[in-house]
Amino acid sequence: MRVVGVVCSPHKKGNTEIMVCEALSAIQELGGETELITVAGRTINPCDGCFTCVKKGTCRINDDMQDIYPALVRADGIVLGTPVYFLNVTAQTKIVMDRSYALFAHRKLRGKVAGTIVVARRVGAGQVLSLVNSYFLQHRMHVAGSGIGYGMEKGDVRQGVGGTHGLSALEEARRLGKAVASLHQQLSKGS
Repeated sequence: MRVVGVVCSPHKKGNTEIMVCEALSAIQELGGETELITVAGRTINPCDGCFTCVKKGTCRINDDMQDIYPALVRADGIVLGTPVYFLNVTAQTKIVMDRSYALFAHRKLRGKVAGTIVVARRVGAGQVLSLVNSYFLQHRMHVAGSGIGYGMEKGDVRQGVGGTHGLSALEEARRLGKAVASLHQQLSKGS
């Protein structure tokens, strides 16, 4: 099993990356291979709606998203992490989601296992989680679960609470990693 974690925070080594790495660590402990992709510092332009991807199967925009596409296609599972910005996903998350239309047009993510990490200061985690899970379902992916962490300053999630009563943020991330691995295993047995 190969799982790619995509951190869509504009900050490197922040709370979202900490939680995605924790989920990937749990997957590694269960024998999975993982890869971490951070969008911070990358140049990824918005989709311009040209529909070249529908006609040709690839996106014509030559930027850093071209490095991310192969990792998403190779993966058996994807853990996407985003902080909450003004009650929504970050602009970086939205661009990655929109640009993945190049993969949607030819069903290249269909059947993969998906999980979501959301980090919020106080509010908005639920609606962001719903939005990202809807995105995964549109791609016909199998949603294994989610992890929510609360914190504002870099590193707060290390001691912060999760979205589930009684769980810390890092416990939620680990639980998500295990759920991704478990669902992949179940789906592999059924095929």
